Order: sequence, then C-alpha cells, then structure tokens
Amino acid sequence: MGRTPLPRKPPNEDPHAPVRKCILSGERVPQHLLVRLALGPDGQIMPDIHGKAPGRGAWIGVPADELEAAGTKGKLSGQLKRAFKISQIIIPDDLAERIRSGLEKATMDRLGLEARSSNLVSGAEKVDAAARSGAVALLLHAEDASDDGRGKRDQSWRVGLGEEGSGKTGVKLPVDRNALSAALGRGNAVHVAITDERAAERVKHHLDRWLYFIGCSNAPGVASANVRAGNAPRNTDS
Repeated sequence: MGRTPLPRKPPNEDPHAPVRKCILSGERVPQHLLVRLALGPDGQIMPDIHGKAPGRGAWIGVPADELEAAGTKGKLSGQLKRAFKISQIIIPDDLAERIRSGLEKATMDRLGLEARSSNLVSGAEKVDAAARSGAVALLLHAEDASDDGRGKRDQSWRVGLGEEGSGKTGVKLPVDRNALSAALGRGNAVHVAITDERAAERVKHHLDRWLYFIGCSNAPGVASANVRAGNAPRNTDS
C-alpha cells in the first residue's frame, strides 16, 4: 500500500485558492498543503515554511521518507535543478529534519498565538465544559495523554456536537504535554480545545502539513475533517 495522497479538493476548499504542483509526485493540490523550498544566494536549498522567501520556489507534497528516498536516488536534485533552472545546487543532508522542525515550530507558534488571543482553553474540566456546550471547533491531545483522558474529552465533544456514536475524535499531537504547555505558556496542558472556527482553520493550516510530512496516521485531512464536522479514525499511534 502506498501513501495516502494529498487531497486535490479538501472539504469546503476555496475554489479560487492557489494550486501548485509537487515536483516529486507530480500531483497538483492546494498550495497550503505543500511545503515550499527556496534557493539561497549561495545555491543552498532551504525550507520556506511560511512561503514568503523572495524569488522562485519549488513545492513538495510528500512525506519525509519519500523526500529522503528521492534525495538518495538523485531525483530530488534533478527536479530542483529543473525547477530553479540552474545546474548547481546544494541540498543539506538534513533537509527533511529542517522541514520537520520548521513545521512543528510553525504549528506550536500558531497555538501560542491563539492561546494569547483567548481562542482556546486547556485543562480537562474546561475542555469538557466547552465541548459539551458545542463550543469546540478543534480538539487536540498531547502525545502522552492517557487513553482514558482522550476518550472522555472525545466523548464530551461528540455529545456537544450531537454526534454520539460517530467515532469522531480529537487529534493526537506528536508532542508531549511539556512541549504543548511551553507553547501555550500554561501549566500541564494535556488537552486543548480551540473555540473559534477561524482559529481552528489557522492551526490546521500548519498542523495538516506537519502530520502528513512526518507520516502520522491522522493526516492530512483528520485535522481538516475534524473541524466541527466529519468522522475520523482514532489515532492508534503509540
């Protein structure tokens, strides 16, 4: 079985949203689901996580293992040379790790901004209360949250949305409670409920790419599909 392809038209996608072609897979998908690579003045390829670096860019939409395999086989170098129309480039040996860490930082930084804007709540009791009232747009769990704790928060969310029995769950983040607490500037953040739909969209913009790139079973689409509506399988990652 191959990887799950990035969605060409995610649910509720803006029909006017820009579309780019992944240089490795050849698939044309919404730009916000891809990672941009930029060419530095010294000829070095660098990840442009926020897509704001000047000049020509190349876009990738494959997980880290496929990127690394393409680098080993020389495909990545060939495609980048064609994309940038140059004959010599420098590809860092740790390009995949730089992308991974950049996507993680972008997601955690975004969560921190939403926390400071009062667009989320943390703590089991507050999350349960918000979830049961139907006020939660996106539910997140730290990697080391207990199965019981995740189950209770998920159930509260389903009750609040009137979706009991749907199997709908929150998204299990690939970071533990210490990292999540540090990002939010709060103590012992294990479960996080985002209570503003636009804030949820901003978070999942980064979250979907991060989870997909590192090969999590709950992306892409789980963060996207789990904003208010949609059914997703429970993440079984250990």
